[in-house]
Amino acid sequence: MKFSYLKFPLPRKYDFFGSSVLKPVVPVRITCGDMSLQYNALIDSGADFSIFHSEIGEALGLNISGGLKVGFGGVQKDVLAGAYLHMVTLTVGEYKFKTMAAFSNDISKKSYGILGQRGFFDLFSVKFDYKKEEIELKPKNIFL
Repeated sequence: MKFSYLKFPLPRKYDFFGSSVLKPVVPVRITCGDMSLQYNALIDSGADFSIFHSEIGEALGLNISGGLKVGFGGVQKDVLAGAYLHMVTLTVGEYKFKTMAAFSNDISKKSYGILGQRGFFDLFSVKFDYKKEEIELKPKNIFL
């Protein structure tokens, strides 16, 4: 299954970037019980797990703080951020699978969701082809 990179125009042309940047963002459907919504997520090989803003989980009817609390970090200097793990069903293209995903208030509401190592890369082989502006996903396991 293949997806095109999303192209983001820049306000001006840069010697290094050119006039746009490409990001491996794909549409996902997140389902919990009878609630479901469509959302875009960045495929991030550096993320330990998949994570979405808490408002997404609340819209799905989750009691966010009722999940398993985990810490996460990135490029910040200090203090880990907090998130709560919940079992959800994700649909990416034609593949539907149950997975643990984290929900946090410590990420930007305006950001994309993140598809990380646990809950995504452990289920798919991912090939990034920046030159072709293409992401290829191949399932590793049996899906729902």
